[in-house]
Amino acid sequence: MIAVEPFTEQVVFQRPRAMTGAPTTYCPGCMHGVAHRLVAEAIDELGIRERAILVAPVGCSVFAYNYFDIDSVVAAHGRAPAMATGLKRVQPDKIVFTYQGDGDLASIGIAEILHAAGRGENLTVIFVNNAVYGMTGGQMAPTTLPGMKTTSSPLGRDTRTMGHPIKMCELLSQLDGAAFIARRSLHSPAEIRKAKKAIVQAFKTQIEGRGFSMVELLASCPTNWDMKPVDALKWIETHMVPIYPLGDYKTRVES
Repeated sequence: MIAVEPFTEQVVFQRPRAMTGAPTTYCPGCMHGVAHRLVAEAIDELGIRERAILVAPVGCSVFAYNYFDIDSVVAAHGRAPAMATGLKRVQPDKIVFTYQGDGDLASIGIAEILHAAGRGENLTVIFVNNAVYGMTGGQMAPTTLPGMKTTSSPLGRDTRTMGHPIKMCELLSQLDGAAFIARRSLHSPAEIRKAKKAIVQAFKTQIEGRGFSMVELLASCPTNWDMKPVDALKWIETHMVPIYPLGDYKTRVES
């Protein structure tokens, strides 16, 4: 008689503790879910879940509090860095981070983010750039690419009359208060792994008290781009990355 080894199961996947089990309400192909997962994994790996505070403003990012099992607050449109500043200053032992979209951070909130970085506030920013206003109907954002069609630029963004895209990593990296500024993309597994490492580094920057940190994540918005999700991923690679080059824009070793 042949002995049969007992069947055993091995866990190969589990939800990060920093995430809830709430089903997603994001559009098909939206990359906010991927970004959430990376942030949650970083929080778990660093052991900061009980200390973390999320600040999410208006926009698609406002739904983040449904998916993170950590303390969270909602800020007015563009004002997440200001609220995060207050929270960090009165509770310096907490790990405070904002989760913002490009229409929020680079438009109505650009003064807030510039001055938070300029002051060297010891907080972390996760910046999701999909080049449009996602929640309100796909209008042109400060990050919209030249020639890109949106609901408010149906013929394409004309830089002669509508200006050029604002490149936040390039801009913030010039400020003395910025300690870690990086841009990554979510269009492929390889790039997603690199994004995770950058997010971990951004949180470490805050934990070590080195000052302001931000990770920009290039992401797709298939609904407002009027593309299939797979095509949108390719579009990030072929159109967004040339305009928004990936890499570390500033890394300060000491505070």
